[in-house]
Amino acid sequence: MPYYGYGYGYGMDPLYLLVVLVSTVIGLAAQAYIKSTYGTWSNVKSDGITGAEAARRMLDANGCQNVDIKSIGGTLTDNYNPTDSNLYLSRDNQYGGSVASVAVACHEAGHAAQHEQGYAMMKLRSALVPVVNLTQNAWTIVFILGVALNLAGLTTLAIWLFSFSVLFQVVTLPVEIDASRRGVRYIQESGMSAQQVRGAKKVLTAAALTYVAAALSSVIQLLYLLARTSRRND
Repeated sequence: MPYYGYGYGYGMDPLYLLVVLVSTVIGLAAQAYIKSTYGTWSNVKSDGITGAEAARRMLDANGCQNVDIKSIGGTLTDNYNPTDSNLYLSRDNQYGGSVASVAVACHEAGHAAQHEQGYAMMKLRSALVPVVNLTQNAWTIVFILGVALNLAGLTTLAIWLFSFSVLFQVVTLPVEIDASRRGVRYIQESGMSAQQVRGAKKVLTAAALTYVAAALSSVIQLLYLLARTSRRND
């Protein structure tokens, strides 16, 4: 939630401060939980397989032989890029032989499987990407101008622009949950141990909560903007 300044009545609005507090707490709690869960299962050895090996096997099992696995810097930066059909794994997860590394790698392989099989929600999210890239920064400028110039039309336009970001966050939820479901199912059906399956479920559930938190925070912010703008117009 951007700051609009005390002059426009937003900085001193108790509801605004509550929105900021709630969004911050939700985000920090989700991040702390995924780091803790990932850290715990990073110290538990997998069934003699690295993240890259597990991802490769899952990719091949889902007809994604054309998808290459490449390295990416950072921690928990793993992702599947449908534009170049590459699966990017952080070094720890690519070469690591932990329960967490296998879980994350299979989750990303799940995204590749979604792309290969034409999963509808992934198509929708991909279609929203260029729109969100255009609107995610523009809406703030438009909103500030609308408040400063007291033009209801501009503030309404800003909220519409912001709603695309909210929609993107909401659409992301089923995409991520489905990728995790695919990953856990592969781990289970491939004959890995019960501990591997249990750990994968815990890691990927924690990861899913970060997306839930992001979507919830976005929805709360949108509701605040709608309520605040409505009061201002009244």
